[in-house]
Amino acid sequence: MAEPSIHRTARDIAREEITRAIVAEGRRQLTEVGPSELSLRAVARELGMVSSAVYRYVRSRDDLLTALIVEVYTELAEELTAADRSVTDWTQFRARWMAVARRLHRWAVAHPFDYALVYGSPVPGYRAPRDTVAPAGRVTGVLLGLLAEVQAAGRSPEPRPVPRPVHRAIAGMRQVTENSIADDLLLRGVQAWGALLGAISLQLFGHLHRGVDDYDAWFEDTAMRICPV
Repeated sequence: MAEPSIHRTARDIAREEITRAIVAEGRRQLTEVGPSELSLRAVARELGMVSSAVYRYVRSRDDLLTALIVEVYTELAEELTAADRSVTDWTQFRARWMAVARRLHRWAVAHPFDYALVYGSPVPGYRAPRDTVAPAGRVTGVLLGLLAEVQAAGRSPEPRPVPRPVHRAIAGMRQVTENSIADDLLLRGVQAWGALLGAISLQLFGHLHRGVDDYDAWFEDTAMRICPV
C-alpha cells in the first residue's frame, strides 16, 4: 500500500524540478528578449522539451511571467531583509535605511532585467494576479517595518501637516499598515521609496548617460538626501 504514496512523492519532486528549470530558463531568456517577447515554446526548445510538454507544468506565458515576478520579488525581499538586519544596532534607523537603499541599488544593477520586470513598463496584455501581491508586499514590508519601529521609538521627524485630500488619498496605505504609522511618516517613507526606485530607473534605463560619471556616489548622496528617518 505504500508504493503509490512513494510514487506520488517522486512524481511531485520531478514536477517541482522541471518547473524550477522552466522558470530558471524563462528568467535567463528575459536577459535576451524581454518580458513581452517571452515564449514558452522557446523555453521548451532550450530545455530539450517538446512544446506541448511544457504546458503540463506552466499553462501559459502569463503563468510563467507570474512565476518569474514572484521569484524576483521573493529574492529581492530576502536581500533587503538581510541588509536591514546587517545593522546590529536596530535603533540606528538612518544606517538601516542606507543599508537597505545600497542593497536595493546593488541588486538592481546586478539584475537589471529582473528589476525592469517588476519596476519597469507593464507587459502588454499581462495583468498580474493576486499571487504577486504578497511577494511584492514583502519588499515594501522592509520599509514599513522600519517606519513602524521609528515611530514606536519616538524618533519620527517633526511632522508636517497632511492636507485632507492627501489623507483621503492614502486610505489604502493606512489599511495595509493597519493605521500603525502616522500619515506624515508614512508619506515620507513611501515618497522616499519612490524616489529610490526613480533614481535607479534613471540610471538603468540610460536617462543619466553622460550626465553622471559615478553612479555609486550619485546614488549614495540621493539616498542620504531623501532619507525619511
